[in-house]
Amino acid sequence: MSVFTRSRAGKFLGGIAAVGVSALILAGCSSTNGGGGTDDSDGPAEPMDEISLKIGTALPQTGNLAFLGPPEEAGVAFAAAQINEVSEETGLDIEVVYGDSGDTDNKAYETEIPRLLGEDVSAVIGAASSGTSLQFIDQLVGAGVIQFSPANTSDAFTTYEDNGLYFRTAPSDVLQGDVLGNLIAEDGNQTLGMIVLNDSYGTGLARYVTEAFEAAGGEVVAAPTYNTGDTTFDAQISEVVAADPDAIALITFEEVATILPSLLGEFPGEKLYFVDGNLSNFGEDLPEGSLTGAKGTLPGLSIDTLTDFTSELDAFLEEEGDDPLTEYSYAAESFDATVLLALASLAAASNDPAAIAEKLIEVSGGSGEGEKCDTYAACAEIIVGGGVADYDGISGPITFDEVGDPTEASIGIYEYGEDNNYVAYEG
Repeated sequence: MSVFTRSRAGKFLGGIAAVGVSALILAGCSSTNGGGGTDDSDGPAEPMDEISLKIGTALPQTGNLAFLGPPEEAGVAFAAAQINEVSEETGLDIEVVYGDSGDTDNKAYETEIPRLLGEDVSAVIGAASSGTSLQFIDQLVGAGVIQFSPANTSDAFTTYEDNGLYFRTAPSDVLQGDVLGNLIAEDGNQTLGMIVLNDSYGTGLARYVTEAFEAAGGEVVAAPTYNTGDTTFDAQISEVVAADPDAIALITFEEVATILPSLLGEFPGEKLYFVDGNLSNFGEDLPEGSLTGAKGTLPGLSIDTLTDFTSELDAFLEEEGDDPLTEYSYAAESFDATVLLALASLAAASNDPAAIAEKLIEVSGGSGEGEKCDTYAACAEIIVGGGVADYDGISGPITFDEVGDPTEASIGIYEYGEDNNYVAYEG
């Protein structure tokens, strides 16, 4: 299989501007069915009569991000259903092979990635964890298959040598760290403690939170780390509490469920800050009011602005005989990843991974030449008609740069209420 290359030396663009009170925006090989392949002319490729696109998922069904698996897989399934609804008009149908990424402790990816590659997929959506994605990115790239994550935020991917086959719909932690660090400072905290997952996601995000908080005049007084698979956190809790910080940021994954009961006995819940790896509705798992006033950040548009999408997603799941979701984190980004892969395949008139990768920037609007559209059906109609589509997704405009990073992204800010569930921050 052939692959194309592009420079991974791109940098984040622009600065940060406020949008309302709860978000900040950064401006800034398989066979081809039906013949065809890519079009070398200046115009858009002519669609083939039939394109069968097969993709896999390596999303967390198990491991320390397992709570993200259901919304992410639901987003993929919902998008695939919409794509196949109009397959007769577009000539493209999609098949999804679901797999478990696990985490770096249980290493489910060691058997799942070879299984997915054996299914001859053109792309794999996943993993959610940056650290887990880094465990198999070389395996996918080496096989000439696209890796497309809906949730990787580590800055390591911006400069990773991936032969142009890695993309993501989530923004780098450069943005989330800046938003969270400034939020903590703006809340009047002068000292900060952190408990940090020791992987590329945790240490990277902690670094950017530290830079933003210190630039605002604050001081980080303790930042103990732990490793994936650890089950006790008494040492980290003791160290950070002993430093007597004004606030504590928990840069963790699902381990937060073990950390919180002990930490809440020694530190006020309203002075805790969460991140996308652990922002969750804890509800009755904690005593009522335990987290009232605690805050957290999550890349993507505010959940409150996605109510139409989440309602439609739950209706789809009910039709499929599945339970509605209790968490929606990264569902929209997973939906958009699936739609973008299908649109790029349609624009390339091919299911070859390299051909699809060449078109992903274009259909996201990165070429600056497309016609705006916000559904798969509308964008596909433009492509089939010989035009260039610019998909603006459920999760935002997306618009990939030359290294597969979104150049436009939002960070939602949330606050916990008496029920230990989070809502969009109104302060």
